[in-house]
Amino acid sequence: MTDTRTSRHAVAVKRRTLMGLTGAALMTPGLLRAQTGGQWPNRPIRLIVPFGPGGGTDITVRLLAPKLTELLGQNVIVENKPGAGSVLGTDFVAKSQPDGYTFVLATLSSTGVAAGLYRNLPYDPVRDLTAIAPTNFIPICHSVITKGLTVKDTADWIAQLKANPNKYSYGSSGIGSTGHLASANFLQRIGAQAVHVPYRGAGQVFTAMLAGEVQFNSDIPSLMLPYNRDGQVKTLFVATDERSNLMPDVPTAAEVGLPEYKAYSWYGIFGPAGLPSAVVERMASAIDEALGDATIRQRLDEMGTPPMRGYTPARFAQYVKDEVDIWVPIVKASGATVD
Repeated sequence: MTDTRTSRHAVAVKRRTLMGLTGAALMTPGLLRAQTGGQWPNRPIRLIVPFGPGGGTDITVRLLAPKLTELLGQNVIVENKPGAGSVLGTDFVAKSQPDGYTFVLATLSSTGVAAGLYRNLPYDPVRDLTAIAPTNFIPICHSVITKGLTVKDTADWIAQLKANPNKYSYGSSGIGSTGHLASANFLQRIGAQAVHVPYRGAGQVFTAMLAGEVQFNSDIPSLMLPYNRDGQVKTLFVATDERSNLMPDVPTAAEVGLPEYKAYSWYGIFGPAGLPSAVVERMASAIDEALGDATIRQRLDEMGTPPMRGYTPARFAQYVKDEVDIWVPIVKASGATVD
């Protein structure tokens, strides 16, 4: 993503307090039963992934689900509902009953970006969703294929793109997804044109890249790493302030001459509007505890997507509202739209 505050996650970490734990700690079983019509949860919980299998959202949810099952005492069932750049799955949850049994792992693209991208977005990301807790911060890197394409470095790649309008194509997990806008904004910034090919999930994007159907994309470092190691993909830069711990030899955008270009996302768990506060607090507490699990924390660090802990639901709700306020004007100024 581009043209926004560059260290939102770092700032948020500095502002952590213990407030996120107190609300849940004060919830009594009696209050929980009073607000939900029974002890919550008393049946399985659905956790919707609004993207296809194989991407960062899918990996994150499937990493958290077993621990949430343990903490909540009910099965947390993961269900993929991809489509329309995550809008379909997110809207499904926004229109679900606020009974505490349907949640979604939404992202920046599902909220702040979608609010500016869709003229007729079927949900309001602030009004129609209950922000529960963030899960992880997502740096984005820019990569090209190596088969049939020779790219020495970022400067060489930019020169090729500018000299050959619409010759090359890039894949993403869908129109309006983080990868879509990251690549589109990169092209806009350098003054080049390429063809966008949307797919239903990151797994399909990488299959298409390896088959030569698309020549580049923007995605998280952990998904790029295996293809970099075997030489099928070359990551040119990571579009955040610091290098990725997974790819310490890959420069930042600033280091390759693109100091104003930033691309990132974040993931977080939401429910429909109107959720009982007792459910919100207990779910938020469970998510924060799951993120503190040593195995989960290590896996997220290995993915290069650090956990975002220490948020109360109110703080996360304000964070989401701030992101909407930032990204709606940016997306509209870019002229991007999908309906």
